[in-house]
Amino acid sequence: MRRQQRAKLIEYQNRAFFEGSVEYINEQWVFFEAETEEASLLEEYLHQELEVYRHGRWRKGVLCEDGQVSTDHERIHLKNNDTIRIRKTLIYSLERLLEEISDDAFYQFITHLNSLKFSIFDCIYCYNHLTFLNTEERKEGVNFFIFDNQEDICNIQHHFWYYEKKTDRFEFTINNGKRTIIEKLTT
Repeated sequence: MRRQQRAKLIEYQNRAFFEGSVEYINEQWVFFEAETEEASLLEEYLHQELEVYRHGRWRKGVLCEDGQVSTDHERIHLKNNDTIRIRKTLIYSLERLLEEISDDAFYQFITHLNSLKFSIFDCIYCYNHLTFLNTEERKEGVNFFIFDNQEDICNIQHHFWYYEKKTDRFEFTINNGKRTIIEKLTT
């Protein structure tokens, strides 16, 4: 699996965006998140990717100064009550882990997580022990994750053994008592 395929799998995850509307108030653009109704200054997202809903479709670009969005082909000027969505960022330790595991373990982990109705963007806590072992020849330990999709909580333990063979074992436990385990052995 190439890096581009991994990026596509991440890009199309549920709940990958904050969605809401914008208004120009007191000479500042304010973003109102639809789900939480919280307001924040749009300038907090300067130079980040976002999408503007115009003419029945989402237009992807980067937020620039003065309420402008730079796309590949044009600059879009925001208007009051425009609907926008801002791509969420992954927790850094989770992002690093996803880069470090094998393609098969990456694919199995994400697709199984999705089958349980969770997205990687639901991660609220990640401890990545693997990052502390980057100079070790023999790597073994456990990583911990907590995911919250607003309906359920999922706790995941990732047991890894990387030496002559690579073994990734993910143990999923949901607050309703459901437990599943997936394991990937790579030679």
